Amino acid sequence: MNAFSRRGACPALSAPMQTGDGLLVRLNPVAGDLSSGGLSPKLLIGIAESALRHGNGIMEVTARGSLQIRGLTAESASVLAAEVDALGIAVRTGVPVETGPLAGIDPQEIADPRPLAEWMRVAVEEAGLTARLGPKVSVVVDGGGQLGLDSVTADIRLVAMRTDAGVRWRVSVAGDGQNARPLVIVEDDAARDIAVATLRMVAEKGRDAHARDLSERQLTSLAGWHSVAPPSVLPDISPTRGEMGSSGVGFPSSAVEIGESRHEGAISPLVGEMSGRTEGGVVERNRRPIGLFDLSNTEALGIALPYGSMPADKIIDLAQHALTLGTAEIRLAPGRALLFLGQPTRANQPLQHTAATLGFVTSPADPRTRIAACPGTPACASGRIATRDIAETIAAEIADIPDFTLHISGCAKGCAHPGPAALTIVGGENGAGLVVNATAKALPAGYRPGYDAARGISRVAAMIRSARYQGETAAACLTRLGPAGIAEAYRQARTYQQARTYQQE
Repeated sequence: MNAFSRRGACPALSAPMQTGDGLLVRLNPVAGDLSSGGLSPKLLIGIAESALRHGNGIMEVTARGSLQIRGLTAESASVLAAEVDALGIAVRTGVPVETGPLAGIDPQEIADPRPLAEWMRVAVEEAGLTARLGPKVSVVVDGGGQLGLDSVTADIRLVAMRTDAGVRWRVSVAGDGQNARPLVIVEDDAARDIAVATLRMVAEKGRDAHARDLSERQLTSLAGWHSVAPPSVLPDISPTRGEMGSSGVGFPSSAVEIGESRHEGAISPLVGEMSGRTEGGVVERNRRPIGLFDLSNTEALGIALPYGSMPADKIIDLAQHALTLGTAEIRLAPGRALLFLGQPTRANQPLQHTAATLGFVTSPADPRTRIAACPGTPACASGRIATRDIAETIAAEIADIPDFTLHISGCAKGCAHPGPAALTIVGGENGAGLVVNATAKALPAGYRPGYDAARGISRVAAMIRSARYQGETAAACLTRLGPAGIAEAYRQARTYQQARTYQQE
């Protein structure tokens, strides 16, 4: 297993990780020299068939757009790696330098980020930094457009901006699009140099370090290194609220680790993420990767995996149908989704219909997109509750409350959503605890049996329906009701057996 524990040790797959259902492997496919990571339908089918042969048949797409295969053994993981190699799939290794899933093909993006991203990868390798940096150190190069990367956290962010002098790149560190610390706005070559210098400083602090560990003096030196008067930014693409407001000393406090991501405004109005760990312009920067996206003369179709997970045989069925409809490429998208490209526009509706029939998420309004749920039991050895079963039950209960969001965590690690959430169900020794306006690590305000957690949330949802004011959000209503009242409703929801006993009395 030592061979699997080092970054890049396996030429085709990331290091396997021990979970409750065996080993888990992750791969980041690369299609072409500068692509955002795509597969032909045939290649995706090939990987899924290999997952069926050698794993437990469960495949996942992470919040950062990586593909995961579960239920492997040390022997079968090696065979799987060999089969992936035989398929001719190039896999990204080294320090992650990420671009958006529509990079280079989105007519709304400010700049194609792929050349700068590749330039960064080469510079990092030439500087000998890969072996000196921890596996969760990452870089984002965001060209903007319909599916930007505001929701993805990184040690270094290079974000394209239109200025009076042309396209420039904002360099910021330690966070996502809301809370990263901005350093400077420069041209692409200077952005690369500052990014590499930042990684050098991080490497000097050791393999456990991140950009958030850099001192104020170091940050000041980085910001002044290529000091120029930054060109004025055009009004329609002004910096995000978080970027404008986080220029003070130090970093904003956040429970989200660098290398994880916040997605889709995901499960909280202020923060969001469905963690990948198990592991521009006038466009909506946090749009979910679900639905249709205009690409000049064609469209991309986004289809998500519920909670990021799907049986491999269903992925095979969907990919086979896409192949018959003319899909040329399937890209993995941050936010646990697949983007289907190349098929005729008329093929999108039947492809969506097939996906919905198979159980995939085809609408951004699907209530499952408002629940972050880790694998839980039995897939994760740390899990105390069956998170996905609870999530499926709750999704039906909250369908009529479009802004009701929830985190369901098998344990206090909170892998699926490291940041705070309005409501979190967390598994523990006392059952399923309910945490209000905090992370999974916080002390629960109340408990009920894990198998009956969904009933407690149903009672909380009913309380929101009856108590919220006109125009009030679910989060605001929960805040007004307070943790004590919410916890009481969660605890007092009777189980079926309790209700029968009560009636008999």
